[in-house]
Amino acid sequence: MKKSYIIILSIILLSFTIGLYFYPQFSDKVASHWNVRGDVDDYMGKFWGAFLMPIVSLAIFLMLIFIPKIDPLKANIAKFRKHFDGFIVLIVLFLFYLYLLSILWNLGARFNMGQVLAPALGVLFYYCGVLVGKAKRNWFIGIRTPWTLSSDTVWDKTHKLGAKLFKVAGAVALIGVVAPKISFFVLFSFIFAFVIYIVVYSYLEYQKEKK
Repeated sequence: MKKSYIIILSIILLSFTIGLYFYPQFSDKVASHWNVRGDVDDYMGKFWGAFLMPIVSLAIFLMLIFIPKIDPLKANIAKFRKHFDGFIVLIVLFLFYLYLLSILWNLGARFNMGQVLAPALGVLFYYCGVLVGKAKRNWFIGIRTPWTLSSDTVWDKTHKLGAKLFKVAGAVALIGVVAPKISFFVLFSFIFAFVIYIVVYSYLEYQKEKK
């Protein structure tokens, strides 16, 4: 078994163990969602509050390791598989961090959720930039538009640009550390503009290639 898979399964097992340990200490209603101001705005039952995140982490892990096996271009995925496996580890770690924050909150700790999540989001977006910069054309991983999927050249150009923008998004996410009340809107606005720009860019590059 790959070392990365052992790490991931260990984190997921630890999540279930933590859930079992703290389950008796939870109230019947567990805080499960925070709004952009960092206030709780939704709750769930005790069982799901304790075990939903470990279950989701396991499901995501199984889905992400299954995807390369069914991709018609799986030979291309093999070219950046090391970085993709690193992404799976990072996603599971991010969910584990979010899970720990949720547990601490439900045990009585108080903090601004957006503020403490900002560094983790920054790292996640930055690594997405690393992964996108290494990704080769495939059907599941990367910036998939009709034009990137139709041309290796357009794929490479679009992903080179996308890698830079994802890394910038990682830096933008860090605004949440010092200004959590506005960070969501700043980050969402940047990502919205980023998505539109990258789609238009891939289309224009494809049209240039056709000519």
